[in-house]
Amino acid sequence: MIILDTDHVNVLQRPEHAHYVILSANMKESGDPNFVTTVISVEEQMRGWLAAIHRARKAHNQILYYTRLVGMIHFFGELRILPFNEPAADRFETLRKERVRIGTMDLKIASIALEERALLLSANLRDFERVPDLRVENWLR
Repeated sequence: MIILDTDHVNVLQRPEHAHYVILSANMKESGDPNFVTTVISVEEQMRGWLAAIHRARKAHNQILYYTRLVGMIHFFGELRILPFNEPAADRFETLRKERVRIGTMDLKIASIALEERALLLSANLRDFERVPDLRVENWLR
């Protein structure tokens, strides 16, 4: 199983993105058909689109953001989404007690990846490499 962090999900959602071809090729070459994401990535994107809708006070200015929100929902409907469950929450609390200093959302994603014993794909190697025993790679290069 390979978990896509939010930055890798963002690339897959936009075929015109500069790294789309690279990521798609790396995914095909991996030989692993089991690409998933986490509910944390869904939350991050959902918060972003809802904030954009809220900032655009006029109804007509909100149309684009609502359209993109629908696109996001369709995209995530095609992926398996890993939950933030009891084992992940326990791992999260343990990492906090061990003073692993990365952002809360990233630490939740790392906790899920550790519990699933999965490879995490992220461009944020600097932070994720601080998490003991986490396997993380950047496939956008």
